[in-house]
Amino acid sequence: MAEPEVVDVVVVGLGVGGEEVAGRLAEAGLTVVGVERDLVGGECPYWGCIPSKMMIRAANAIAEARRIDGLAGAAEVRPDWAPVAKRIREEATDTWDDTVAVERFTGKGGRFVRGSARLDGLGRVRVGERVFQARHGIVLGTGTKPSVPPVDGLADTPYWTNRQAIEVEELPESLLVLGGGAIGLELAQVFARFGVRVTVVEAADRVLAVEEPEASEVAAAALRADGVEIHTGVRAERVGHDGRGFTLRGAGGARFTAERLLVVTGRRAHLDELGLDTVGVDAGQRYLAVDDRLHVTEGIWAVGDVTGEGAFTHVAMYQAGIVVADVLDHVRRADGGPDASGTARVTGGAVGASGAAGTGGSAGAVPRADYRALPRVTFTDPEVGAVGLTERQARERGINVQVGLSELPSSARGWIHKSGNEGFVKLVADADRGVLIGATSVGPAGGEVLSGLAVAVHAAVPLGRLRQMIYAYPTFHRAIEDALRNLR
Repeated sequence: MAEPEVVDVVVVGLGVGGEEVAGRLAEAGLTVVGVERDLVGGECPYWGCIPSKMMIRAANAIAEARRIDGLAGAAEVRPDWAPVAKRIREEATDTWDDTVAVERFTGKGGRFVRGSARLDGLGRVRVGERVFQARHGIVLGTGTKPSVPPVDGLADTPYWTNRQAIEVEELPESLLVLGGGAIGLELAQVFARFGVRVTVVEAADRVLAVEEPEASEVAAAALRADGVEIHTGVRAERVGHDGRGFTLRGAGGARFTAERLLVVTGRRAHLDELGLDTVGVDAGQRYLAVDDRLHVTEGIWAVGDVTGEGAFTHVAMYQAGIVVADVLDHVRRADGGPDASGTARVTGGAVGASGAAGTGGSAGAVPRADYRALPRVTFTDPEVGAVGLTERQARERGINVQVGLSELPSSARGWIHKSGNEGFVKLVADADRGVLIGATSVGPAGGEVLSGLAVAVHAAVPLGRLRQMIYAYPTFHRAIEDALRNLR
């Protein structure tokens, strides 16, 4: 058995959150080993946020060109996937090579180990034949992988996940999308705008089922306008592949065919292979349960998608700041330093004392995770931005709810925008407290308009103060003022 090598911290999984934690702890002077079996940076830069938004940017340019008719003359559009695929290869992913990311981490003083890691008892991590003993802790940032439903026949077919969809260099003639969530709708719209015949099949009674019903309606209408067929309330029962294409059969006799099948029905955490049992943690969970400082158990933190707090890069980065502050506070207390009271400050990777944590929270304290104002954006056209609770969630919690809605086409900016102006602003307020607890912004700039709404929910800005604000004219965000006026 290999003799353990003693280090300060081991970070298992260098996705967005893990890389941020490992890099900042290394910059702070700790000896940090970062372990990654796939690509440093994780899903977001290689198969998620970055390349998918490049695809969306290209598809939206096509849609805008088609809107010239009736606004500014006439245009002839000839979509070409080649420059999109080239940009993803060369600008986003370096053809799925993480050399730059590895050097970014080691340049901060970290030590990189390529391989699969397992916990091996308290404070110990095994990577192949090597064993590391962490003096101050282990951080798990192993992310998630596609959750493929147990549909009869599916496992034996060459179906796509988001990875194959992002890597594609030649588009199919037709595409079946199993799953009508954010990823499914974004990719469905992209491929449809490039001329692919797309069909979306969703088991729930509406697409974007986690968002407001009004958002589902607008998104579905927009995709149908792009030629996408949408079938909701259809549970897949069997999938077959004959060498040329796919056949999907659903409950009630529904039958769909296409050249390719994209499965985007959710994601699940990598837990069964982590050796969690060696530290007394249940590996049968869907995600790792953590407290508000991202503790899994004594000496182990988790960050990112593996915590189940939303598969978003911004959540992973937010959590990373908390973990960095808490680990450094743990180091101070273990070393009997001057900051043993639990106060810590972390600014740009540097360690300070007796100040406010750089990631937020109360002054002079390690911040605690707070997801009440968690923002999320589906980058369809129109964009669907949301923060906090939906109306249904608020009512299920017994809150005395007020709802205000304004239609974007009825606003001055929406009327000016004309073609492509679909959308709305919906506000969900706690009538007893007089504050917003949720909001949805759908429109050409739905994700950007969401910014002010996220501040209002996060800071619990009184409704009276929001009504007294001056909203620039003519902007999309001015629809917030109309929604406030309509609160009832």
